[in-house]
Amino acid sequence: RAKLSALRNDYKAWLRANAPQASISGEFDISLNAVAVKLGGASLAQVAAAPMVRSAQLQGLYYPNAEDPDLQIIRATDAWAAAGGAANAGTGIKVAIVDSGVDAGHPCFADTGYDKQTQFGDSRFTNNKVIAARVFNNKTPSLKYTPEAIDSHGTHVAGTVGCNFETPTVVDGVTLPYRMSGVAPRALLGNYNVFPGSVGSARSEDILNALESAYADGFDVANMSLGGGASGIQDLLTIAVDNLDHANMVVAISNGNEGPGYRTVGSPGSAARGLTAGASAVGHAVVHQLTVGTSIVPGVKGEFGAGPATAPLRVLLDPASPFNGLSRACSPFTAGSLAGTIALITRGTCDFSVKLRNVQAAGGVGAIVLNREPGAFVMGQNGEPDQPTIPGFMVDPVAYAATLKAADGQSTTLPLLGTYQLDASANDRIADFTSWGPTDVDVRVKPDVMAPGVNVVSSIPRRFCGGAPCFAFFNGTSMASPHLAGSAAIVRQQHPDWSAAQVRSAIVNTADRGVVRSLDGSTVINDANKVGSGRENLASAVAAKVGLDPVSVSFGAVPSGSGQTLHTQVTLTNLTAAAQTLTLAVADAMGAGVAFSVPSGAITLGAGESATVAVTLTAQKGAGAGHKQAVLQVSSGGQVVAHAMLYTQLK
Repeated sequence: RAKLSALRNDYKAWLRANAPQASISGEFDISLNAVAVKLGGASLAQVAAAPMVRSAQLQGLYYPNAEDPDLQIIRATDAWAAAGGAANAGTGIKVAIVDSGVDAGHPCFADTGYDKQTQFGDSRFTNNKVIAARVFNNKTPSLKYTPEAIDSHGTHVAGTVGCNFETPTVVDGVTLPYRMSGVAPRALLGNYNVFPGSVGSARSEDILNALESAYADGFDVANMSLGGGASGIQDLLTIAVDNLDHANMVVAISNGNEGPGYRTVGSPGSAARGLTAGASAVGHAVVHQLTVGTSIVPGVKGEFGAGPATAPLRVLLDPASPFNGLSRACSPFTAGSLAGTIALITRGTCDFSVKLRNVQAAGGVGAIVLNREPGAFVMGQNGEPDQPTIPGFMVDPVAYAATLKAADGQSTTLPLLGTYQLDASANDRIADFTSWGPTDVDVRVKPDVMAPGVNVVSSIPRRFCGGAPCFAFFNGTSMASPHLAGSAAIVRQQHPDWSAAQVRSAIVNTADRGVVRSLDGSTVINDANKVGSGRENLASAVAAKVGLDPVSVSFGAVPSGSGQTLHTQVTLTNLTAAAQTLTLAVADAMGAGVAFSVPSGAITLGAGESATVAVTLTAQKGAGAGHKQAVLQVSSGGQVVAHAMLYTQLK
């Protein structure tokens, strides 16, 4: 070892003389006779030119074997184990993606190892994994629309549902320490494109045609990560969803991104028999180190220009803004007023695409967007053509608002590459955009259940990466819904005799309560119209013992102080192969002046048998207005095996 040390000293002397910008950061003499070198601007060839060097190579980066964090949160891999693991997860189940197309050439959807399938529609866009490709738009004949995935949304949704197991994953040049998988990685997918080309909206007719086609093609589950304004109980799409559920197709739907606020749920997410998803967070991101003057500020890159960019920071103050006292950049700036600068603006009011487009049109070369809430996430495009091409980064306002607002005119660099960071403590925080219930007119609980919808990594079309495999972080209840669609595929595979309603119940009525938290993580949220029955737990869903119909019980709007007593019913079904004795209880009441009650006696059901039980609401005279809720608990053998939310609104 002394001789080896002397040899390394010779090398150190040579390095000081021939590549003084490089430095030694480590030495080894047991496993290797080697030194570690920090290049400091020198090339690999320069530091390898010494006569005593046998070889030189760049260091590799290694990671712990990691599971896709989305799947960890909802316990998907535990659920797969009951049916043979990843190699069989979702086999034989067909999930229709009613969206903007699926890039069947993406590695997530490679059909190697899949049996030959009957394919539907345009064969240019199908294989034995993506088995259908159809387009639905009334202008298709004249504009020659095809099912091709031009927009990124549908391919991202499809990846969450059924990306092949452990597909290598690179986001913005950063190799993630895990390989992503869909919730149902062996499921077959269908591309039912209702947003072809650059089309940004779909008519009810287009969506209905897509759903009917998917049903006729034999699909078991449909996902609709889309929405519009709700129009009560006569809403055509919600009626269609309810009918498809009766016809045994599970339809997963996004609840909408119009939150926070009550009554912001959209259509068709408001459908009584839809499997409707609210969004919570996955605690990971690719974080970039922005340089602002002498400060290093972590930021999360948006879906816009690649960067890098270096320019003076232009702080756009707006004392009238409710968000950080900064401009929301929702209106055009004077032409040239931001020429050659990086703008500091705030999140709020309008789309990120609008903000960055306005900055770019005024000559800005980049933008830093302060979030309006704690934390930061990937800013998504709004789907319109002509997206801005300047880089944009979101920054946490709590830690960095003061630093950035004081840095007007300082040289700022927006970097190209970042690093992957995982923070499990940020899992399950409610998205600040997720829509809340209750529904309009009939005042029912929505969403049904929560699923990951913030910082969700999935596939996007290869055209966005020059033909290479492409992945991105997206946010939205659009990203939560395909977690439920993939979960429905897993439940259907393992329980082919269960009806669509029973599959829905298994997912909704076994969710984990008490895990969804506020934006800052400090408070548990159990409000039914914010988080439904809780955050889904797929392992519990595949082991469900009791089905409930409906999956939540609402008494609608009741005049406050009226002193009414109302009754409704819920049907319980024994989902197991053996007799069960069930007991009911009401727990966790929230909101004074209202009491919910259920029968106290035991209910014995044989395998597959059902019973209908009464649920009673008693409103006290003089009770104050507001949202009132409780939890119906169903127990078997002394253990709670299912729960459903009970709800009314006193007005």
